[in-house]
Amino acid sequence: MREVSSYKIEREELTEEEQEQLVREWKPEPLVPSLEEQQNRFGARPYGDTGQEQQQQGSIWSDVNSNIIKGAVGKHMDVNDVTCLDLATFDFLGMIGCKRIEEASVCALKKYGVGSCGPRGFYGSVDAHIDLERQLAHFMRVEEAIIYSYGFATVASAIAAYAKKGDILYVDEAVNFSIQQGIRASRSKVKWFKHNDMGDLERLVKEQVSEDKRDPKKAKVTRSFVIVEGLYLNKGTLCPLPNLIDLKYAYKVRLFIDETYSFATIGPTGRGVTEHFGCDVTDVDWICGSLENSIGAVGGFCCGSSYVIDHQRLSGSGYCFSASAPPLLSVAASEALHIIQEEPDRLEKLQANAKLLNSALQNINNISCPSEASSPIQHVILQDPSLSYNDCSEFLFSLRDKLMQQGYLTAVSAHLNQFEVFRQRPSIRLSVKSHCEPDEIDCFVRLLHSSLNHLLQSAPNS
Repeated sequence: MREVSSYKIEREELTEEEQEQLVREWKPEPLVPSLEEQQNRFGARPYGDTGQEQQQQGSIWSDVNSNIIKGAVGKHMDVNDVTCLDLATFDFLGMIGCKRIEEASVCALKKYGVGSCGPRGFYGSVDAHIDLERQLAHFMRVEEAIIYSYGFATVASAIAAYAKKGDILYVDEAVNFSIQQGIRASRSKVKWFKHNDMGDLERLVKEQVSEDKRDPKKAKVTRSFVIVEGLYLNKGTLCPLPNLIDLKYAYKVRLFIDETYSFATIGPTGRGVTEHFGCDVTDVDWICGSLENSIGAVGGFCCGSSYVIDHQRLSGSGYCFSASAPPLLSVAASEALHIIQEEPDRLEKLQANAKLLNSALQNINNISCPSEASSPIQHVILQDPSLSYNDCSEFLFSLRDKLMQQGYLTAVSAHLNQFEVFRQRPSIRLSVKSHCEPDEIDCFVRLLHSSLNHLLQSAPNS
């Protein structure tokens, strides 16, 4: 039986004139706040003067639009009608343009069509996906792997699948932007430690242990994670994995490693930092990797024990709610993995070229190269402390343009400083390739040296 209110609700009807006045006075609010109003989700305001940041981001977009590549990515590319040796893209092993991969992809295209037309849990799973996951698990020597259709979303989705509000994340200050986005999505409490500083990390963990003793009930339901990169995009350095594993067992924290840039580049057979340091892969709770760099496809993956990885099939937002990868790209990634195992000289040559470039850069005055010798990513940093961030960036852009005019394609590392937690130093990021010859690297280093000296001598304050 419908209840009847025992009292009458008084409503004041607006006249037509009052309604018109309200409409005239109404000012719609923007759908998103302006950059000036945004607070960093971690409690920090955007870096620097907002006007300067907007100007810098605008220059980045104009820079993107002014450098046009004609044709496919490869060892040499035509940029603004200049043929350049590619030292900018992440095609470390030369998989893009590989005829064997192209033929396998064409066969897959004829068999499966273009798209999968659905997420993995809703008629989007194809045998090519399952085969690739098994192949990745076997290659990484773990129980199970799961693939995502977009590389950036892989680590961002995976972090949020495990870490929740109330959990504690110990994160290196130099982690890439996709990890930062995953941290934001998790809503966990974040404690940042200095880059690769195990003393600073242990200090933070000990502080938390002391805090847990004051509230054991809360500590019992609070989980702790250490999140690092195997090879840091922003530095070109490797994480100190043996020390991290020791700390993991000493303080009972979980260890997550993003091997987006170390997968298929680091270690004798390309299995990443666990192989490089000779560590047992089971000592790492969760490993993430990309199929978009050395593999030359699209997407990413996570791997580890079945107990850990299976959780993502219902909790990884990028897995559950995104259409699965086109089967032809999974076949391409699978073929690339076969090539890496069948042609170990690609990886050997990549690592030899990285050491050659790193050694040569150490001998150039006025710059530093803090990157790992065997890293395929080498950062060139100006040593002049008097230069402001913007002046340093402008100088490096000029250096990059000068190199490009003479046939070498390099990249100035770009960052969304108003959204990132820590500002990284401006640098020229060099990407080493397996298909480069030693004499080409020597020629590039000589040109870099001469171009750097020329710009320094012509600078206003020189």
